[in-house]
Amino acid sequence: MSVTNGVDVTALGQAVEAITEEPDVGRFTFRAETEWDGALRGVTRIDDFDQGGERIHTETFEIGGDEPEQILGERTAPNAVELLLAAIGSCLTVGYAANAAAMDIELEELRFELEGDVDLRGFLGISEEVRPGYDTVTCTVHVDTDATEEAVAELQERVERTSPLVDNVANGVTLETDLEVS
Repeated sequence: MSVTNGVDVTALGQAVEAITEEPDVGRFTFRAETEWDGALRGVTRIDDFDQGGERIHTETFEIGGDEPEQILGERTAPNAVELLLAAIGSCLTVGYAANAAAMDIELEELRFELEGDVDLRGFLGISEEVRPGYDTVTCTVHVDTDATEEAVAELQERVERTSPLVDNVANGVTLETDLEVS
């Protein structure tokens, strides 16, 4: 077993090989259920996913969502646009750690600062000329490593090219909704 940055590089290579040989092994369906918790709060529960058509049950994770007091919330949890920033940061963390390990780049520190501006005139329907969400998300990547600048630039390119969240945010994703009224 070879470990770099806490990542088992041998197991990573075996996973890549298994998915290359049998693509269904790499097909996942993730799900989340969010329930209103009064006022502007919501609680999201995540407890299973499908891999290759097989349901896998895991520990139940709960993620709260709320709004700041300035937007009539109670600030008991991050709001949805903050959770999006957190999701991007989390995905980039996985991408950098795994790809750096595969490229034999040892990381001493890895940190992401993400920021985006939202204009509530879009969310509140005050102006159709204002987008309800982020126009731009900026991300500053802090990497402490002995690797060359060229190697780190290659790492960044590889991560941004293969990150599911970067792909979803940069290229959009189709949202299909079904409404059930009881």
